[in-house]
Amino acid sequence: MLYRAPLWLPTSHAQTIVPALFGRRPTVNYRRERWDTPDGDFIDLDWLVHDAQHARSEPASDGAPLFVLFHGLEGSSTSHYALALVDAAHRCGWQAVVPHFRSCSGPLNLLPRFYHLADSNEVDWVLRRLRDVHRGPLVAAGVSLGGSVLLRWLGERREDASFVAAAAAISAPLDVHAGGRALSQGFGMVYTRSFLKTLKKKAQRKLTQYPGLFDLDAMLASRTMFDFDDVVTAPLHGFRNADDYWTRAATRPWLPEITVPTLVLNARNDPFLPGTVLPSPHDVSNAVELDQPADGGHVGFMTGPFPGRIDWLSRRVFGYFAPFTQHG
Repeated sequence: MLYRAPLWLPTSHAQTIVPALFGRRPTVNYRRERWDTPDGDFIDLDWLVHDAQHARSEPASDGAPLFVLFHGLEGSSTSHYALALVDAAHRCGWQAVVPHFRSCSGPLNLLPRFYHLADSNEVDWVLRRLRDVHRGPLVAAGVSLGGSVLLRWLGERREDASFVAAAAAISAPLDVHAGGRALSQGFGMVYTRSFLKTLKKKAQRKLTQYPGLFDLDAMLASRTMFDFDDVVTAPLHGFRNADDYWTRAATRPWLPEITVPTLVLNARNDPFLPGTVLPSPHDVSNAVELDQPADGGHVGFMTGPFPGRIDWLSRRVFGYFAPFTQHG
């Protein structure tokens, strides 16, 4: 299923920004559920609500597949890609849920931590709890940061992750150092400033919970993601510094260890990750399918005439999942 960018979106930045800001977003109804975490915190999960009177689909049956989506950096269940993917699950008659990383659902989490690229223990706890309450097949996808964490979990757990029928990682930053360099220069700083705007606000709120947790002035002076991670993300999550965090959070070394059927989708013109660092089939296990179209941007993949549609990603992901969710 080859992706081709429309002629009116000629650049990687247009292919990234237009879908995120201007793409037509489907209406999705959610039901929120809060889980207390084993370490005394909480996460919020947004479940797709099926409406029997809705023209698009009937309610999901108890044995229908469950689609689990892990969102990207500072994303949520209302991100453009989340709405498109969850709507696709709705149309298929599947169940769907978006677990939020800590601090991403609105209320600030309780502990002196947030979330990070290597947060695979959190993914493990979430997926195993969902497995215990769901009767049908379970599939998982992650976007950007969420894709990185999901791939790491798959590589770490190997066969122990086999209760997930299939997985997909979309625009995951497989090489954090290369991605960080791309976001710290030129037009990449536009994305960095957008991320830092919300991250710094959260960090300030965290300091009201835990005064002195990190250096306020150094945090506010951060200009790049490396700067912010060096002051906040790395020390709060057990890393020595940003260099240690970025090195240990790299996902590419885990790709040969994956045994669950997994789609790894990265556009070669993704402004968040240079195409030159993308893996080849020799760098991954036989369970991994690489899809690296020339265009698409970062979580873009828009199609059609202006103002465009954001449906290609859903068709690609659910088309990949379909053979692994058949009963019998």
